[in-house]
Amino acid sequence: MTPVAAACRDVLLHADPYAKVKAARAAVREWRRGRLSHDFGVAMPDEPGRPEHPELLPPNRMPRRGRAGSERSRIALLHALAHIEFVAIDLAFDMVGRFGRQFPREFTDDWLSVGADEAMHFALLDRRLRALGSWYGALPAHAGLWEAANGTAHDARARLAVVPMVLEARGLDVTPETVERMQGSGDEPSARILQRIYTDEIRHVGFGTKWFEFSCESDRIMPETEWRMLVARYFRGIVKPPFNDSARSRAGLTREYYAPLANFAKNRQDF
Repeated sequence: MTPVAAACRDVLLHADPYAKVKAARAAVREWRRGRLSHDFGVAMPDEPGRPEHPELLPPNRMPRRGRAGSERSRIALLHALAHIEFVAIDLAFDMVGRFGRQFPREFTDDWLSVGADEAMHFALLDRRLRALGSWYGALPAHAGLWEAANGTAHDARARLAVVPMVLEARGLDVTPETVERMQGSGDEPSARILQRIYTDEIRHVGFGTKWFEFSCESDRIMPETEWRMLVARYFRGIVKPPFNDSARSRAGLTREYYAPLANFAKNRQDF
């Protein structure tokens, strides 16, 4: 029987976006049908496969998106989100293949379901881009999204703290406003896609919090304190408001985690 880690590695190594989506869906389907073993004897690659396009640029070289509400701006935003979802496919399967041996089988169930969601999100966004006369790869994209994976490749708890509990949680903060902007521009199809992604991401952040707390409880340490320590060590940005406290709370990510960091960021800005 094929190890689940081998299926995860296969997803990661695919460079073509559509092949990666197809491999992701196949891996999840095979796992759910009991055709993959709960075995992690296959190493994950340091870097996933990437297509020739989009061109990957550092944040300070990314072009402006254009006038807010314009079709050009909406296409640029959807392209940026498609790239986030494309990288998120790899992050989910790397989570399973790299750290699954450290957790119960349910961890693999959860993160493979996340991988299936991210593949679906990418496909929806790419389809929407094509309906608007563009496609994934037509514009440059942010080069730094895999940095969080590289920096936490040795530590499951750090990966959970940074990727779902900081990066994906930030999506919960900003997506409702983005949905409203799409609706205000008359782009209901894009708004519906982003609303679907938002709903799914609450569950993803919830998985991050769930397994982070499981790991902390196993070692008898306070999760909120451990999270703040790991974020300070491994996250290069600043955890700052505004926060969607309601969505974060639904995911189990309560203010006890992030309020002290947010207060620190505010005090530093005021100074």
